[in-house]
Amino acid sequence: MSDLVVHVNGERRELDVDPETPLLWVLRDELGLRGTKYSCGIGLCGSCAVHVDGEPRRSCVTRIGAVADRHIATVEAVGDPILRGLRRAWIEDEVSQCGYCQPGMLLQAAALLAQNADPSDSEIDTWMRGNLCRCGTYSRIRRAIRHAAGGATHAG
Repeated sequence: MSDLVVHVNGERRELDVDPETPLLWVLRDELGLRGTKYSCGIGLCGSCAVHVDGEPRRSCVTRIGAVADRHIATVEAVGDPILRGLRRAWIEDEVSQCGYCQPGMLLQAAALLAQNADPSDSEIDTWMRGNLCRCGTYSRIRRAIRHAAGGATHAG
């Protein structure tokens, strides 16, 4: 076990965990942040996406020791205006069906909009392609991202 410090959703957290523990399990089991989902366990589906220092990262394959003293944001983060806008667009555009992949989708989309405030459909598709939606709501996800960026209508 090791004493590690991380900053999660703006809060400094001291942890006594094995540095090899996946970040996903620290978030869910140690910190009680259940928004980040487990799905594939090998970093391919995106359901476990979080931000580490503003960059999207797959938490199921990221060891907690690798992110010590870094800033981690999960879907539960409340202060991020981009994430707030995306959450609103997700609801207004009725994106979710089962909702399981949505935390990772939201975090991936937030990283896109932080880098590109007005992405094209092609840029959205490229940026989001590593995040899998079992329900196939990709067109609604794209529309909600455009809506949050200010470039979409509610048609369709």
